[in-house]
Amino acid sequence: MSAAAPGEPGGAAAFPWDEAMSVGIGLLRLSPRDFWRMTPRELAGAVKPLVARTAGAPSRGGLTDLMRRFPDGGER
Repeated sequence: MSAAAPGEPGGAAAFPWDEAMSVGIGLLRLSPRDFWRMTPRELAGAVKPLVARTAGAPSRGGLTDLMRRFPDGGER
C-alpha cells in the first residue's frame, strides 16, 4: 500500500500560496522579504486577530454595552 500523492483522492491538498500571499503582502502589508521569511504557522498567528475581529456582529446586549460606554456626540 502506498500513500496518495497530493491532488489525488486521499492525498494532501496543496498549500494555498495565492491566498497566503494576498493576506501576507496585501492585507498585513508585509514586505515580500518578511513574508517569505515567515513560516505558515507564523502567518496564521499574524492573521488570527484579524479573523477574530470579523467573526460576526455583537449580540444585542453587547451592542447596548458598547453604546453605553462609547456614546455618540456629547461633550468630552
